[in-house]
Amino acid sequence: MSAFAAFEAWTFVTILLLTFSLFLVITGAFTAYFGSGKSRKIGVGLLVGGLIVGILWAWYTGPYSAGVDLVGIIVQSIGVILAAIIGAAAAIGLFLLAIMKS
Repeated sequence: MSAFAAFEAWTFVTILLLTFSLFLVITGAFTAYFGSGKSRKIGVGLLVGGLIVGILWAWYTGPYSAGVDLVGIIVQSIGVILAAIIGAAAAIGLFLLAIMKS
C-alpha cells in the first residue's frame, strides 16, 4: 500500500465531493425529518442532491476508472478522520481535567 497522498488532485477532489455529499445527505435527512413546510422540502432537496453527487462521483471513479482507488481513499480518509477525532478528544479531555482540578 502506498503512502496516503491527500493532496493529489483526484484524491483531494474525491474526498471533497464524497464528504460534501455525505453531509448533504445527513443535513437533508435531519431537516426533512424535523422540519415543517418549506424547510422540509429544502431538506428533501438537500438529501436528493447529496445522493446524486455521491452516486455520480462514485460511479465516475468506480472500479473501471484508472484514476482513483475509491475504496482505498474512503478507508484511508476514515482512518485520518478517526485519528483527528481521537486526538481532539484527548486534548479536550486533558484541558477539561486541568481546568476542573484548578
